[in-house]
Amino acid sequence: MNILFLTIGRFESIEAHSIYADLLRCFRNHGNEIYAISPYEKRTGKKTELVNENGAHILHIETGDVTGASNLIKKGLAQMSLETTYIKAIKQYFSNVKFDLVMYSTPPITFSKAVEFVKNRDGAKSYLLLKDIFPQNAVDLGMMTKSGVKGFIYKYFRAKEKKLYALSDYIGCMSEANVKYVLDHNPEVAPKKVEVCPNSVEVIDQSVDDETRFKIREKYDIPQDKTVFIYGGNLGKPQGIPFLIECLRKSAEIKDAFFLIVGSGSEYEKLKSYVDHEKPENMKLLSYMPKEDYDSMVGACDVGLIFLDHRFTIPNFPSRLLAYMQAKLPVLAVTDPNTDIGKVIVEGGFGWWCESNDSAIFRDAIREIMNTNVASMKEAEFRYLNENYTTEIAYKTIMSHY
Repeated sequence: MNILFLTIGRFESIEAHSIYADLLRCFRNHGNEIYAISPYEKRTGKKTELVNENGAHILHIETGDVTGASNLIKKGLAQMSLETTYIKAIKQYFSNVKFDLVMYSTPPITFSKAVEFVKNRDGAKSYLLLKDIFPQNAVDLGMMTKSGVKGFIYKYFRAKEKKLYALSDYIGCMSEANVKYVLDHNPEVAPKKVEVCPNSVEVIDQSVDDETRFKIREKYDIPQDKTVFIYGGNLGKPQGIPFLIECLRKSAEIKDAFFLIVGSGSEYEKLKSYVDHEKPENMKLLSYMPKEDYDSMVGACDVGLIFLDHRFTIPNFPSRLLAYMQAKLPVLAVTDPNTDIGKVIVEGGFGWWCESNDSAIFRDAIREIMNTNVASMKEAEFRYLNENYTTEIAYKTIMSHY
């Protein structure tokens, strides 16, 4: 099969280790020909290029700044222009390729015309990897409203969302809660085309031995004799950074706990201001680092942290969970009650959950964790990963329809 994948995520190489590269590599290893289109955003200064690599054809095209831009209007306009940009690229670079399957992920929801073009031109089937429920997530965080001036923007993107769902032959959701949400809020979507197809990885054991753990902690000046809780990834509005800071303040009294925050995003400066002004002794803040360095650092920690803003009504399921699972780190999820990530972690026997609205409860959870023998949890976690979140499982779920 010829498979086309559309994304706005960073996609430098088919051999990279990320949820999308891992999945496409699995498709390739099963004998499929892979074509992918991803952006070279304006801020990178890079020009359009087609890279042919190990059975994959990766087209990087020049676009506006579709991710990470602090100016939401500018970011929105850039995403709205993606459809025509991607269609033009398909016509120019893949005019002689007949695609059998087109896959695409959210964000964004503005791929509908490009998907429709490929379906009409080639008779291709379509599969949506639903990683983000927009625009409702923006409404939840107060970045958009359903009425007033911003209401027009909401209605535009909501119409785009519905069009994308209608064009998709199948919709793969990250969890059961996601499936339920899509069906409850989009009654026109046929239940038979919505299924669980979660974030997945080519599993690598990224746990470390005691000697390596010591060296990594020494390298980054992380205490050797404390229980290290790590949060890694995006530091933006979805993570509820003001509440995270409250939790750090409340837990400052627990001297044997150490909090390591690694990441970047629109809310990074709030954390930096907290560190600079209050100088907490039991935490360290590091900005973005290369994935290989980050992965090794995770393995040298003790517990992974997941934070989600309590205002969310949509069931987010952060992919950073997979990094913790590969490193065999038990996980504390601090989230809204609508996501089922906490339920998965607790019922899977590899972590804890508390709501992200009471820092005292978070502090109590930290104390409980420090008094828990987590050896059996690590093995349960790695087993759960292999049974539920491998690319082979995702591949079989998608290919069962074709």
